[in-house]
Amino acid sequence: MSSTSTTRRRVLKTAGAAATAMAFPYVARAQAPMVIKFSHVVAEKTPKGQGALKFKELAEKKLPGKVDVQVFPSSQLFGDAKEMEAVLLGDVQLIAPSLSKFDRYTKKIQIFDLPFLFDDIAAVDRFQSGPKGQELLVSMKNRGLVGVAYWHNGMKQLSTNRDRLVRPEDVKGLKFRIQASDVLEAQFRALGANPQKMAFAEVYQALQTGVVDGQENTWSNIYSQKFHEVQKTIAETNHGIIDYMVVANAKWWDGLPPDVKKGLSEAMAEATTFANKLADDINQDDRKKIEAASKAKIQKLGKEDVAAWRKAMEPVWKKFEGDIGRDLIDAALKSNA
Repeated sequence: MSSTSTTRRRVLKTAGAAATAMAFPYVARAQAPMVIKFSHVVAEKTPKGQGALKFKELAEKKLPGKVDVQVFPSSQLFGDAKEMEAVLLGDVQLIAPSLSKFDRYTKKIQIFDLPFLFDDIAAVDRFQSGPKGQELLVSMKNRGLVGVAYWHNGMKQLSTNRDRLVRPEDVKGLKFRIQASDVLEAQFRALGANPQKMAFAEVYQALQTGVVDGQENTWSNIYSQKFHEVQKTIAETNHGIIDYMVVANAKWWDGLPPDVKKGLSEAMAEATTFANKLADDINQDDRKKIEAASKAKIQKLGKEDVAAWRKAMEPVWKKFEGDIGRDLIDAALKSNA
């Protein structure tokens, strides 16, 4: 064999080996799992935190080797002010802000702030799983966001530093802490009360010192923040909902391979059932703890009492009907059946 032939064979062999070596990283990269970052702002032990971890567990089980769900709790990646921008830019794939954060993307979401609209959490579930609730999940796609689930925190209760809290007139002239929300501000003004926007971390001291006379929150928030220790009365009003929407970057979600999207959707549905049951269990447990502590009196409302509150709130519904849509309000009311 000539030296020229031998040299040619060595060159071809070397070239082939190099091509194979170069190909391996691309094969490995193609087989690497898709990284999905789920960022949220609360602790892992909360229903939202546990729901995110359950979603990770289920998604990776349903799509072995295809997805790597990385959960970042307690604002480790992005806080309240930045998480929406982060998902829109694609820096994270999933976030779960409170529903009140979406009113700049669609005013229809204010349906969940309307007071005394839903009778209980079961009615909220019926609405959210129905056609109108599901339409809201995709109502922000033109703004780059798509909702994939509703997660509960719980129904709101009303508390004050007064002995009686049964009818709307019982709160006239009182000062109430509220979240930043046009609907919630209108709610208390319609009652003749004075709403004051205030950070959640400041509420206990404000109640203790009399800066405000009352507040509205879930049983779990009332208990964990010890609001029941600085309030005389908590009315079991169930007058509003504090919920979250799990949202994704719409372009990313719609561009997922069909099998991956199916697996993630199934995992999210199961994680939602888990998280919502956990939220309900915690709220009921914390209500019992508040009752056992005997610091604040829990007052239940009769049907006539609820009717009086609802009548007092109708002007608020009317004020925001144009932005929200009468069809959504009617659907919400029908969910109470």
